[in-house]
Amino acid sequence: MADHPREPNGTPQSVDDVKRAAERFREDFKNVREQIGRAVVGQREIVEGVLICLFTGGHALLEGVPGIGKTLLIRTLSQALDLKFGRVQFTPDLMPADITGTTVVHEVEGEGGRVRREFRFQAGPIFAQIVLADEINRATPKTQAAMLEAMQERSVTVAGETHPLPAPFFVMATQNPLEQEGTYPLPEAQLDRFFFKLTVGYSNRADLSEVLNRTTANVVAAVEPVLDGAKILEHQKLVRRVAIAPHVQDYAVRVVLATHPKGEFGAGEYATPMVNRYLRVGASPRAAQALVLGAKCRALLAGRASVSTDDIRSVALPALRHRIIMNFEGEAEGVTHDAVVKNIVDTLPVEAPLPA
Repeated sequence: MADHPREPNGTPQSVDDVKRAAERFREDFKNVREQIGRAVVGQREIVEGVLICLFTGGHALLEGVPGIGKTLLIRTLSQALDLKFGRVQFTPDLMPADITGTTVVHEVEGEGGRVRREFRFQAGPIFAQIVLADEINRATPKTQAAMLEAMQERSVTVAGETHPLPAPFFVMATQNPLEQEGTYPLPEAQLDRFFFKLTVGYSNRADLSEVLNRTTANVVAAVEPVLDGAKILEHQKLVRRVAIAPHVQDYAVRVVLATHPKGEFGAGEYATPMVNRYLRVGASPRAAQALVLGAKCRALLAGRASVSTDDIRSVALPALRHRIIMNFEGEAEGVTHDAVVKNIVDTLPVEAPLPA
């Protein structure tokens, strides 16, 4: 670790304490994953991606066709965590106040039996620790903006009063990539608020058979809470203390810079020919933060005290795929965001002289 965790009085913990904290993290990660596995069949990569978002303090966006278990995964995770759960089903008529809450008038009986009216804030479903934003692309841009503002600021302001959201605060949103009628695609600037975008695919033959065994018979998955909010906050602090060498951090920086096409705000120094041909806008600094924090979590899970370039590469797809914008030629030729990110990871040199 780069910096040892400290006791409440400020004294550094010993190396053994740090190792024990890392072991507890891996054990808790494993326990939550096992509880999810009681209800969710397969999708190991997606489950790990969601948990990495949880333990790094980020939010997750799950995209996939209907009926493949996106909502089930999120609901099962909420059952495996001893956290307050809230769900918002997004529809075109949903208003911002339906999410954040509003000020309502209450009648209060005072002295002498006189009744007076006072305004009180009535919290919305976003005032939970784990929030499911189901089919987020079905809400209007105004409602989407209210949701994503709360995700970024970790607070809600109503009638001039700011109300902090509980900690830990974790949003998992789902969206369907197929239907276009009655949907409002999230703007790229708002997609950037999500730590990872995870693409949920179809189950394979064995997994689909197991899904039928569990869902067409009299079988009820018993999911038990194994982790609470205090432990999650401890693990989030531990992840940030994982060491990263300057050359590894520089690799993460160059991966992000490689998404910037030539001529974009004077960028393009590290762009590949594929990036210059097909991308219009590259990733933001939030992408670099997601790469490093996600890699730190990967390193901790592997039992290592420092990040490797392989850790950076392992989180490149979910951290970058929603943060790059195709140009007209890329869209016309059907080039995918994943193909561009893979091209960068496959061609960018691992070693490069550090800037003076």
